[in-house]
Amino acid sequence: MPHLPISSFFIAIFSVALIGLSIPVSLRRVKIGDMIGDSPDQPLHRRIRAQGNFIEYVPLCLIGLVLTEAETASLWPALSIGIALVCGRVLHVIGMYGNDAPLRGLGMVLTYLSLVLTALFLSGIMLGFV
Repeated sequence: MPHLPISSFFIAIFSVALIGLSIPVSLRRVKIGDMIGDSPDQPLHRRIRAQGNFIEYVPLCLIGLVLTEAETASLWPALSIGIALVCGRVLHVIGMYGNDAPLRGLGMVLTYLSLVLTALFLSGIMLGFV
């Protein structure tokens, strides 16, 4: 089995981040007594969407990160993907919690960048360019 220190590091970070996004959802649900589904409560809705958006993007990015690290001799492609994803996710959450659309948008751009970098590196590997 290959040693994947970059991927392992970022997976650990995102595991803790998911817990950090999940606890505020649970706490808000308990506070307002709305235990199932979506809610008209805006703070809860924002927390749910921040957590949901994380779940929608991070797993595929991490799979791409693992494959990129496993297939390339250089660590910089995996580091580039991981750093873009961390920055994107942090900015997105700050934007969601603070109702700051430009910050949230920048977070999504960086998240998209991590997906594009993954696609470029993996397709480059498959085509023999990397």
